[in-house]
Amino acid sequence: MGDSREALVEHLVFLAELGVPGLSAARSWRERPGEAPEPLAAPALEPAAPAAAGEAAAGNGPAAALDAIRDELGPDCDRCKLHRLGRRQVVFGVGSPSARLMFVGEAPGRDEDAQGIPFVGRAGQLLTKMIEAMGYRREDVYIANVIKCRPPENRNPMPDEVAACEPFLFRQVEAIRPVVIVALGTFAAQALLKTMDSISKLRGRVFTYGGARLVPTFHPAYLLRSPERKRDAWEDLKKAKALLEQDAGPSAEM
Repeated sequence: MGDSREALVEHLVFLAELGVPGLSAARSWRERPGEAPEPLAAPALEPAAPAAAGEAAAGNGPAAALDAIRDELGPDCDRCKLHRLGRRQVVFGVGSPSARLMFVGEAPGRDEDAQGIPFVGRAGQLLTKMIEAMGYRREDVYIANVIKCRPPENRNPMPDEVAACEPFLFRQVEAIRPVVIVALGTFAAQALLKTMDSISKLRGRVFTYGGARLVPTFHPAYLLRSPERKRDAWEDLKKAKALLEQDAGPSAEM
């Protein structure tokens, strides 16, 4: 009981940091002036329709496609110089192969390099809280990075490293076919949108990536350094959540 209470208190504190001033059953708390009421519950992130029997038998579903991409990438990828600069392992991706919501970050850090799972360090813990604040669970979504190996001392990825690795990210997106992609930080947004604009210029807007809607926002590591921007990130996540609720097809809002 104590652990549950502490977890609830921690979650309420996090919501307050995002700019949500407490909880109330009153409708006025859930609405802002001039805004339409929001649903009380997040939409279920249901898997895509099951593949036809022949397709499933042939192993052509999203899980099989991701396995094939992972196999091609290999456990000891040497396509760029990072393989000889101290990385421990390739960090591919984690989550539901049929996720409707996908998060794309920059590169693995120390904890991710050790565990082989993206976003498990401090920034990853914050990302998990952000996902839960949207009303979802981490296992409902898919999480990946632009590059799959840790740069030394967590430095920024170099152009040649991005060029060598981003095709595998693009294929991950193609295999999963999410409805919404949240690009976390400058490198993810630039890689997916093929732009040199900073995340400060890109966030607040919605773009089209293939058949998905793309919402750029700040990287959780940046939010740890600049907690005053958490409210901006929450507004971006609300956009992503609203897009998941829409039935209309994707179109860019520039």
